Amino acid sequence: MNTRFAIVTFFFFIVNIVRTQDHDNSNDPLSNMRKARFVWPNYIPTPPMEHSSKYLYNDPPPTNEETFDFIIVGSGSGGAPLANRLSENPKWKILLLELGDVAPPIMEIPALAPLFQKTKYDWAYMAEKENGSCWGCPNQRMHWPRGRGLGGTTLINFMISIRGNKLDYDRWEAMGNPGWSYNDVLPYFKKMEDARVQIQDAEYRNKGGYMTVSDIPYKTKSIEAFVQAAQEAGYPYVDYNGRDQMGVSFVQGNIRNGLRCSVEKAYLRPIRDRKNLKILINSRVTKILIDPKTKRAYGVIFIRNKKYYKITATKEVILSAGAFNSPQLLMLSGIGPKSHLEELEIPVIQDLPVGQKMYDHITFIGLNFLVNESIVANDREYYNPKNIIEYLGRKRGVYTILGGVEGLLYFKTNASREIDNYPDMEVIFIGSNVAADRGVIFKDTMSISQELYNAYWKEIETKPFFQTLLMLVHPKSYGYLRLKSKNPFHWPKFYPRYFTDKNNDDIKTFIASIRKTLEIIKMPALQRYRATLYEKPMPGCEKHTFNSDEYWECALRTITPTLHHQVATCKMGPVTDPEAVVDHRLRVHGIKNLRVVDTSIIPLPLTAHTNIPTVMISEKAADMLKEEWENKIDIRLG
Repeated sequence: MNTRFAIVTFFFFIVNIVRTQDHDNSNDPLSNMRKARFVWPNYIPTPPMEHSSKYLYNDPPPTNEETFDFIIVGSGSGGAPLANRLSENPKWKILLLELGDVAPPIMEIPALAPLFQKTKYDWAYMAEKENGSCWGCPNQRMHWPRGRGLGGTTLINFMISIRGNKLDYDRWEAMGNPGWSYNDVLPYFKKMEDARVQIQDAEYRNKGGYMTVSDIPYKTKSIEAFVQAAQEAGYPYVDYNGRDQMGVSFVQGNIRNGLRCSVEKAYLRPIRDRKNLKILINSRVTKILIDPKTKRAYGVIFIRNKKYYKITATKEVILSAGAFNSPQLLMLSGIGPKSHLEELEIPVIQDLPVGQKMYDHITFIGLNFLVNESIVANDREYYNPKNIIEYLGRKRGVYTILGGVEGLLYFKTNASREIDNYPDMEVIFIGSNVAADRGVIFKDTMSISQELYNAYWKEIETKPFFQTLLMLVHPKSYGYLRLKSKNPFHWPKFYPRYFTDKNNDDIKTFIASIRKTLEIIKMPALQRYRATLYEKPMPGCEKHTFNSDEYWECALRTITPTLHHQVATCKMGPVTDPEAVVDHRLRVHGIKNLRVVDTSIIPLPLTAHTNIPTVMISEKAADMLKEEWENKIDIRLG
């Protein structure tokens, strides 16, 4: 008992140090970081990992007279692969700028993924309050996490590796974007990948790439039962990154030898000996330098250690700052909706619909299933000394679970209007639950208010139950973002506009998917454990008959948090598309030598989580840049 108490105390000691205690939603990230009591003391033991990368990234800042061929802003899924591939040409000089720091080794433990949201490694953005959703969120505002460090959001995401559906990319191309069909992008998905997946469609997979994709070396009995139940219900077992996506599978994750495989680990650590690549951390870009007459981008202004730098690029400036920060930088630099920029007294260089459209994936977390045996991962599993020792020694066991995620199921509901065999829902199986930590971490990451947690989850937090999170993969509703001011240190303002589609299709699809999921739960494999829906009414929805469509709509509007897959804020499309910001070669419309290479250019919601598609975009962009620049004369600015 004393050993258990010591382990629990140590775990919560880490939690209390790592979590931001005084997180401020003032829309000033620097203010937030100053107020946050985030400390990583040297005396806290961290598990033996691959060598720490901290010492690798101590490049000196450039002088103001120094020039580069390419300047890349942001080191996440877009920027890190691009820096790697462009620096393969020894004649090119590359500068990669990252606002955040290098992550500590403990962030590589897969099961601890939720722990590092709302720390200094997360922007910890907040969406604006809306009337039709997030009724059960604190102050009706949803937490929108976004990575803030070398590796971007791959430092804090759940490492789920999904490419998307073939139709996603064929439709992407059909929107006026040649070169983005599934056959065009498949070679790049394969190029990036080092697949260590046991059940796979080999002709669609690859070994030897930078990005490791592997099975998870631990499975609860609950996921094994769910996968079997889904097959009993008629869904085949598939390699969802292979020939067919429709069906069930154990989750595939970006982990390597039991540790997180971020893009920093995958793409940057292996090439730190390249003399032509300078990587600067703690460097915040505040403006893109653009000649207003020629409309040519020629550099950036950034601040590092309270000193401003003005650095030029002889070839291109490339924004890889993500779905929020790339549009923010474009608008701060005079590229955006004319009326909005004029309202903020920002000189307009190019009138483009930056930030005007923003799709997102949301997930319903109100399907909880009680079981009669402890077949799930709970706090006792994580505090068990045997499991901790197993992970520290062999990198196996419960700590390799991707923040609780163990399996995926793709299906098409009867609410779909699609003719094709095209999923409209992803079921994410959690072999645990949001109450497994008794309200310490998951509650906050899922934007659950304390009042809602106490009223709904508190009474079952000590009971064995699992959850199925339903993710709407093709929402009809979309939102937008705006600048709060022309101060680059202010957050943008985010307006999700969930459940605002004209025909209420998003709600209808969710309800249809709830019905399908309940059918799966009735299958023999799960009834062996007497899996039963937790039927306590969602607080605020008691006036509706439980399990009616009206009840589920109320529950959906109460608690459907984001899975942080926002896209289309710098949408790709031809110049004739009034919503487009970049063309099919990622060039900003009307501006020379400026591209966007990140999640923001994706023009439609994918049947995927956005990390792997963004790495694909970066790999493809690198080939585009090489094709365009390797045969040109190298002319440096005087």
